Amino acid sequence: MEVRAKKSLGQHFLVDLGAAQRIVAALGARPETPQAGRTDVLEIGPGMGVLTRYLLQREDINLKLVELDGESVQFLMSHFSGMAGRLHQADYLKLDVHKLFPGEYSVIGNFPYNISSQIFFKILDDRDRIPEVVCMIQKEVAERIAEGPGSKTYGILSVLLQAWYDIEYLFTVEPGAFAPPPKVRSAVIRLRRNDRTELLAGDSKVEEPLFRKVVKTAFGQRRKTLRNALRPLLPEGYDLSDPVLQMRAEQLGVDDFIALAARLSK
Repeated sequence: MEVRAKKSLGQHFLVDLGAAQRIVAALGARPETPQAGRTDVLEIGPGMGVLTRYLLQREDINLKLVELDGESVQFLMSHFSGMAGRLHQADYLKLDVHKLFPGEYSVIGNFPYNISSQIFFKILDDRDRIPEVVCMIQKEVAERIAEGPGSKTYGILSVLLQAWYDIEYLFTVEPGAFAPPPKVRSAVIRLRRNDRTELLAGDSKVEEPLFRKVVKTAFGQRRKTLRNALRPLLPEGYDLSDPVLQMRAEQLGVDDFIALAARLSK
């Protein structure tokens, strides 16, 4: 039985076993976590199980899987033992992961490229329970997430994810590693939760909805200076000589955005 790749689900199945092994090896173990010393791990979109086979070999993790495609679920159930209770047919974006894991869990997967940004926003929402993410995504998106200020690819996801995670670009994967081959190159990145617990600028705490709004508004018109891009958010009487307003969004780091949001909240 083979699974037919469905364009509507953005499916491109990894067939390069060497790449699969490198992805699984990139996921760190956290022996201090519960579950008999094993790390709880959620694989998103296992497809035909090329990562799953190597994840199941690791004795340091407690693996669960979420897969939307019914055909892939049937394949996994018939090709891997012990899938009952471990494999869940569901849409990750609508899934209540708290029902699968009571505490922390790491995330791994070959993310469907058409919903990778939505997956990252859900990860952000549950960041205090997700210490690590290892994933393969479109190379352009991976570069955008991992880049620092000053790059043309640096953007909204870069800032929002880097506020809470340290991000590493691990390696590139060519189209030939997949069936069917995508039209773009892919890349593997690793996110590890940093020690930030609040968005602080000095003694001022910034509420996350405002921080996200400032970042999204700033990059919404990235060619404009922040004075113009953020005009809808500037409080009445705000000092327009603020030197940060003369800059563009791509020039600001995470701490710069937090400080700016703090000033806009006063």
